[in-house]
Amino acid sequence: MNRYIVLLLLGVLSFNVTAQKAKSENPKLVVGVVVDQMRYDYLTRFWDRFSEDGFKKLANEGFNFKNNHFNYIPTYTGPGHASVYTGTSPMNHGIIGNGWYDKFNDAEVYCVADDNVEPIGTMSVAGKMSPHRLKSTTFGDQNRLHTQLRGKTIGIALKDRGAILPAGHTANAAYWFHGKDEGKWISSSYYIKELPSWVNDFNASEKAKSYLKTWNTLYDIDTYTESGIDTNNFERGFYGKDEANFPYQLNELSESNMGFDIIKETPFGNDLTTEFALAAIVGEGLGDDDITDVLTVSYSSTDYIGHNFGVNSKEVEDAYLRLDLSLAKLLKFLDDEIGEDEYTIFLTADHGGVDVPAYLKSVGIPAGYFKDVSFIEDLSKFTEAEFKEKDLIKNVSNGQVFLDYEAIFDAKIDMTVLEDRLAHFILQQEQVDKVYTRTQLEGTNYTSGIAAGIQNGFNQKRSGDIIFVLDPATIIYPETGSTHGSGFMYDTHAPLLFYGKGIKKGSTTLRSEIIDIAPSIAALLGISFPNAATGNPLHMMLDIDDNYREAATATKADNF
Repeated sequence: MNRYIVLLLLGVLSFNVTAQKAKSENPKLVVGVVVDQMRYDYLTRFWDRFSEDGFKKLANEGFNFKNNHFNYIPTYTGPGHASVYTGTSPMNHGIIGNGWYDKFNDAEVYCVADDNVEPIGTMSVAGKMSPHRLKSTTFGDQNRLHTQLRGKTIGIALKDRGAILPAGHTANAAYWFHGKDEGKWISSSYYIKELPSWVNDFNASEKAKSYLKTWNTLYDIDTYTESGIDTNNFERGFYGKDEANFPYQLNELSESNMGFDIIKETPFGNDLTTEFALAAIVGEGLGDDDITDVLTVSYSSTDYIGHNFGVNSKEVEDAYLRLDLSLAKLLKFLDDEIGEDEYTIFLTADHGGVDVPAYLKSVGIPAGYFKDVSFIEDLSKFTEAEFKEKDLIKNVSNGQVFLDYEAIFDAKIDMTVLEDRLAHFILQQEQVDKVYTRTQLEGTNYTSGIAAGIQNGFNQKRSGDIIFVLDPATIIYPETGSTHGSGFMYDTHAPLLFYGKGIKKGSTTLRSEIIDIAPSIAALLGISFPNAATGNPLHMMLDIDDNYREAATATKADNF
């Protein structure tokens, strides 16, 4: 081998080592943003009014997954946040609802409530929270393990579950907002012994109090053409105000609406969240070194506003125009403090939302309200008449029927027969579309549609024995405001935008799923996937593109 060839080989090896080294350099900070109750079409509906530096920057300069979906039912806040960060569905991570019936303790439980911890920053039980019911790790947990706990994880949200479940088990801290008569950010002894000075300083600044002001539209309300009329019969509004229309004098209304909690139901809750997140980046020193840190931020106010006013309201439109400016502020801060191309951020939602059924009916679209109280009464009467036994049903909630195994055993009733008879009865009820039994879900592998969604949301230990699905746009909810929870497109189709270090620019209409987010971040960082992950890395966003691969292959062939 002559000297020229040796030098050439050394040059190629040097290029490969340098390229590999550059490729392995991770972002200093990963920021996960979940916008609570953000339907995908909010991104397109309000697009023309967005600035160039918020949603548009993420979509235009990052990667936009336009056909992104939740792959399970029910689509609630707790399961949504858990699924985003664990890379799996309730089947595995165990968060089957915001709350559910615990059949082992015969009690209703809340997904993050924990009587074994103490509140930090408050005396209220609002601080007695932890991730102890989350059965799997998050990508933040895996990053902590990978870096020997040197990489930090901080979770932030107005809602406790929106802060705690994304942050995971090993987080340095999770912070959520306690309103009522306190109006401050709190935590629990699961994470810390006392609030750090930067949190105390933030609380002492009375930022929350500054938002008890007038909420009017950001722009002239006549320009809000992507939503319905301001005064209508489909919104709840606030106590103390006769009509749900602009403007809202929050300082005057706060006393009748749980004090500082009223901020949560306005865009100012998102502004407050952004300000606290910026303070956290500085206070915790996130992104200060080359060991990757994780910050999870959930914008909860959009969900409160949607529930109150409905997805077609002026209030929702205003919330997203204002959120766009908050995102722009966050991105500029990250550029200035962490450095451009030194961080990676993704934005998604925890679920979508249905148009107010009363509104849909007013324009001729099938929709309705399911009377669950009378349904439960009828179900109990049928069970007693059919099997000559009382109390065979322990609980009906979240679209699930929990059976009393001991009573069934004592009565010598065949469980399969009971399931089938109840399922048949439930299916005959008006507004019920589909019914599945435990036997079906444990003995059949569904691969698509509502059945697959039910199965992915079915946890063998925690879920009920019969699951029923209502007709499209049929909900268990008051006749004002919007809700969510189904497996229909309005609840499953959510935005997914990636931007920053290691992310290619582009878009796709190929289907992606919420459970693909955590494996994608893990692949980007070169760390282990969360331990129960079932999703796949989004390779079209992460892999070297075909042109580069072809050029590299050609160069290698020429050299050798």
